[in-house]
Formats: sequence, C-alpha cells, structure tokens
Amino acid sequence: MNTYKADLHIHTVLSPCGDLFMSPQNIVIQAAKKGLDIIGIADHNTTLQALLVEEIAEDYGIFVLCGAEVTSKEEVHCLCFLPDVERLNIFQKYLDENLPDIKNNTDKFGYQVCVDRDENITYEEERLLISAINQTIEQIENKVHSLNGIFIPAHINKSNYSIISQLGFVSPDLKIEALELSKHITKQKFIETNKYLSGYTFIQSSDAHFVDDIGTVYTNINMQERNFDEIKRALQTGFVDMSS
Repeated sequence: MNTYKADLHIHTVLSPCGDLFMSPQNIVIQAAKKGLDIIGIADHNTTLQALLVEEIAEDYGIFVLCGAEVTSKEEVHCLCFLPDVERLNIFQKYLDENLPDIKNNTDKFGYQVCVDRDENITYEEERLLISAINQTIEQIENKVHSLNGIFIPAHINKSNYSIISQLGFVSPDLKIEALELSKHITKQKFIETNKYLSGYTFIQSSDAHFVDDIGTVYTNINMQERNFDEIKRALQTGFVDMSS
C-alpha cells in the first residue's frame, strides 16, 4: 500500500474567481513544489481547462483528476470528476446544456479564459460560470455516477454554497464517494456537531484560487497505485487521512 498526497479542489484561470496567474503551467509547478502526487482540477461549471493541466502534469509525475465544481439548482457546490476524456466531454455537454445564459460581467466577477501551455488566451467563456445550473443535486449526482465518476459535496462546513447551508443536511439517499471540508476546520471538530456523518469518508482540500494556496491542506490517499478507479475505491472504503 502506498500513500499519495492529494489536493482535489483547485481552480484555474478559467474560473471567474480564479487569479490570472492560475495557468495550467503555474498550477503544476506549484503542486510539484508542494510535493503533491494527485490534484483535482475543478473550475466552476466547466471542465475545459482540465485536460491541459493533465497533459502538463504528466511531465512532473502528478496524476490529475479532471472535472468541475458544479453549482446545483439549490446552489450547492459539488466536486465532480470523470474517468476519461470521452466521459469528461459528455459531462461538459451536460453542463453547457444546463448553464443559464447569464452574461459574465468581467468588471464584477473577473475574466473566464482558457490558456495554452504558453499562457496565450485561446478561449473566453461569455456566460457566467458561477451561476447555478438548471439541475438539482440529485440529478447531478445521478449524471456523474451514470458516467462512473466521483461525486463529492464541496466544503460542507461552510456557511454558504454547501450542502448543509443550503439543504440543512446530507441526505442518505445521495451516493457520495466522500465529503469535503475546507481548511478552516478539522474532521474531529466538524463531527462533534454532525455526528450522523461520522460514517462518511472525509477529504480536505485547498479550494485554491491563488497559486500560493495550492497544497496548503491536502488528503493522504492510501492505495496500490494512482489511477481513477483506485482513487474512487480508496474514497469509498475510507482509505484516506486528512492533513489536519
């Protein structure tokens, strides 16, 4: 059994709240400096920058989970990761079909751009990516698992945009690989007031929007080797340890 250091919640320059220095190249370089073995790329409601991060990360020996941080109709943030390019593209089509046509205000929210390896802008998303999509959390979870993906409600301890802040509780009917905590709380402290969730696997991630935040907290994942199926299995069986 090997232990791999993972930060599964990182935004790129494509997220409107992401710093313009969060290029794929800069993300991977910083992840390598922090000794991360696995990173998760989770821009708001889009997967379009993830594959370039994965391509660059191969040169550094870092495994990348490609996906998105999806905002449900109830305004719950969920980390959704897909196992391969084909299913990532299917999920991107699903996001495109359900993202409302609300234009981004760059002065208010910032730019939403894809860049290439040399940090040249190749695409700008005109619709506001931090909008809630027209799908419930149950519909999103069903879609992710129909594609054999990983579904993780994000930063569930936060007072906004979390499953608990928006819905009041975590439904036992949801199929969940793990629950994510932010860097501002420990699992022990969280469980004190949420004992009904003690049987779930927990991860902790940076939710990095700035380069220096990458890897400030992380999760140790215990498994034989790094691949999507092994990561999913480790989360489902609780073979993880949080950094705090």
